[in-house]
Amino acid sequence: MAVNPFDMQGKKMGWCPGCGNYKLLDALKEALHQLVIDRRNLVIVSGIGQGAKTPQYVNAHMFNGLHGRALPVAMGVKLSNRNLVVIAESGDGCMYGEGGNHFLHAIRRNYDITVIVHDNMVYGLTKGQASPTSRMGMKTSLQINGVMLEPFNPIAVALALDAPFVARANVGDGKQTSEIIKQAIAFKGFAVVDIFQPCVIFNKENTYQWFKDNTYYLPGDYDPSDRKLAFEKAIETEKFPLGVIYRQIGRELYEDMLGITHIPAYEHGVSQEAFEMMLESYK
Repeated sequence: MAVNPFDMQGKKMGWCPGCGNYKLLDALKEALHQLVIDRRNLVIVSGIGQGAKTPQYVNAHMFNGLHGRALPVAMGVKLSNRNLVVIAESGDGCMYGEGGNHFLHAIRRNYDITVIVHDNMVYGLTKGQASPTSRMGMKTSLQINGVMLEPFNPIAVALALDAPFVARANVGDGKQTSEIIKQAIAFKGFAVVDIFQPCVIFNKENTYQWFKDNTYYLPGDYDPSDRKLAFEKAIETEKFPLGVIYRQIGRELYEDMLGITHIPAYEHGVSQEAFEMMLESYK
């Protein structure tokens, strides 16, 4: 078996035994390997949380930042060097809760980055309170009478803002999840992949079996370019669709709107005259 260059041998893992993050990590590394990405040109950015630990276990460049702030850093990395493959990866609480505002406006701008969300429907790092995607009625250490709010629907929100690539996966199906991640990374534009994965400690309801029983794969003749059809799939809750739900090729990238070239920022020359003029303007 070929060695995966993204593996980190002997790395001590900070996840609980049985956590869905292990399977998601495996799927991500397999996708990167199959895409033959040079790990020196890959940057994985995360916020805070259990899912946000993922970049620490991938043999590539990484940035582990503040809670909910993975996207601003990922955007800055991409704008500074368009030649890099940039992935923002974090949990549902970090990305949709604390980072919800960044999520909305990053979609509007359409950066060429991939967003992978570990959706376990609970806050796993901070001891199991409800997250934005927790199901109604779910009882937690804080919501002792059950969650009262309608869960946040990242697929429908992404579609409403015209995200050009929207997908959902289930870590219980490693091969399919890896293939969906691979398509997202290869896509030119803002790609969102919401990935169901269980928290085996704090969420006893949404287990591996629950995700298997409550999901289905889109049929082979499904047309991901049909946005209206994608909306119909996005609001299905009896069973959640898996696969590439929407794909729009050709939407203009934010990098192109700004006129940013593929010359990295560090290679641009600095004009002493322009610098002094800028300083003078602040006096």
